[in-house]
Amino acid sequence: MTRSLPLAGFRIVSIEQYGAGPYGTMHLAQLGAEVIKIEPPRKDGKGGGDTARAVGPHFLRKDESLYFQAFNLNKRSLTLDLATPEGQEVLHRLVKTAHAVANNMRGDLPAKMGVTYDALKAINPAVVCAHLSAYGRDNARAKWPGYDYLMQAEAGYCMLTGDPDGEPQRMGLSMVDFMTGTIMAVGLLAALVDAQRSGLGRDVDTDLLSAAVHQTSYPALWYMNEGDVTGRTPRSAHPTATPSQMVKAQDGWLFVMCQLPKFWDVLMARTGWTDIANDPRFRTNPDRLANREALTQVLDAAFGSQPVAHWLALLEGHLPVSPVYGLDQAMDNPWLEEIGLRDTVDHPDRAGLHVLASPIKLDGQRLPNRAGPLLGADSDAILGELGFSTDEAQALKAKGII
Repeated sequence: MTRSLPLAGFRIVSIEQYGAGPYGTMHLAQLGAEVIKIEPPRKDGKGGGDTARAVGPHFLRKDESLYFQAFNLNKRSLTLDLATPEGQEVLHRLVKTAHAVANNMRGDLPAKMGVTYDALKAINPAVVCAHLSAYGRDNARAKWPGYDYLMQAEAGYCMLTGDPDGEPQRMGLSMVDFMTGTIMAVGLLAALVDAQRSGLGRDVDTDLLSAAVHQTSYPALWYMNEGDVTGRTPRSAHPTATPSQMVKAQDGWLFVMCQLPKFWDVLMARTGWTDIANDPRFRTNPDRLANREALTQVLDAAFGSQPVAHWLALLEGHLPVSPVYGLDQAMDNPWLEEIGLRDTVDHPDRAGLHVLASPIKLDGQRLPNRAGPLLGADSDAILGELGFSTDEAQALKAKGII
């Protein structure tokens, strides 16, 4: 990459753990920001660090998990006990040099830990303080713990997912965490742009439940304005466009999306299914929607005559169609290599560690990646940058502050 990354020169301090917050700040780190991850130090050689480091089942070494790597590429790690006056002193020195301080603590903790804008503005009036919590900081649920799966349940996702006659189901990934982390990053960047103009920072808040509810999007508006409750559909079908669903091929599944009437016409033309095209039950989208169950049976019989590869060769690029892959097939898809979405980084315990590249490209190029840091790997360097002498740093270590 010939030009510098757009966030180069910006320092973001993040008091974070697990998934949502680290996912958001990793995007910032990949875009060039210096993200300093503050983690609890080990006590008597035990514990310490982001809880994600201990999430199994796969580890590079004890308490250095592959899970952690998924959320912490390109960051620096500083161990620091924020519950001590000495730890707060280090934090305040760091805040003087920072453009933003992020956290994903429980809603009542940022004020107690002194990481709100009110607590830090005297040290750095331009600092942006971004908060990601389960339910927010200023309401009756501020002290509640909360996780992605709970938000999927309360925001209605579990009743929108799965077969109509089946049990409620969550999504297979923690998408609320990922969405909320991304939303936090957007809010942080917006406040950062304003702080560069005005010289004044502010608090930025988002929470898992707000993000989850916001992502219900058009079904929410359908209900709030028309009382229309979107339910689960067979084959994960779109609620109105038909066919826009999974269909059975001879050896697997396809997802076919005739979101526009023209795609139905393309499907009929390329397959030569004139009998289906001329069936009065299926001539228009309203007809197909009214007869979706019958259409599914007809399409299963037609697609079931050939394997998935046949249909992809015939249809890909002409109408929206995709194979339904397992995770192994998705990761081994040659297309990921072609577009550079698979990457490798060097980790102290594994050269050529496989990671995913950022989905963002700048000037046509993928963003550079570094492995997530070992616990406290950058503590000495950061303390030196803040003006602590070697003796002072050693004293902090001896007290268990870092």
